[in-house]
Amino acid sequence: MDINRLLRGRDPAAIIRCDVNTPVRDVVALLAGKRIGAVPVMEHGRVAGIFSERDVLYRLADEGAPCLDRRVCEVMTSPPITVEPSTTTDEAMALMTRRRIRHLPVCDSGRMCGFVSIGDLVKSRMDVVEAEAQDLRTYIQTA
Repeated sequence: MDINRLLRGRDPAAIIRCDVNTPVRDVVALLAGKRIGAVPVMEHGRVAGIFSERDVLYRLADEGAPCLDRRVCEVMTSPPITVEPSTTTDEAMALMTRRRIRHLPVCDSGRMCGFVSIGDLVKSRMDVVEAEAQDLRTYIQTA
C-alpha cells in the first residue's frame, strides 16, 4: 500500500500545523491541547521543519524555561524528512525506523498534502495482515 491510499479521505487543510514565527510556548500548548506528538512547521506554504515532543524535551533540558519564549523555527528539527504520496507504507516505516522519527510530512511537488505518524503506518499494516488472515481462514473453510 502507498501513502496516497492511506491519505484518501483526509483533508489536507485539517492538518494541524504552525508558522515558523510561533512562540514555542504556543506550540507546546497546541500539542498538549490536541493531544498530538508533533506538528509540521510552515513557512510560505512549505514545510520548513517539524516540531515534536522531543524538541521540547531536549530544549528544556538544555536551556530550561527560557526556551519557551523562543520562536519555533529556532528549536524545530530542520530540514524536515518527507515522503511522497507514492512512497509505500513499508518504505515509510523503514525510513522512520532508520531515522528514529515518528512523524512524516507527505509532500507532492514541494507542497504538503498529508502528515502521517508511525501509528498510522502500523495500523495500515495491521489492517493488511488481518485481511490476509481472514482470506486464509475463508479459503481453508471453503476448501
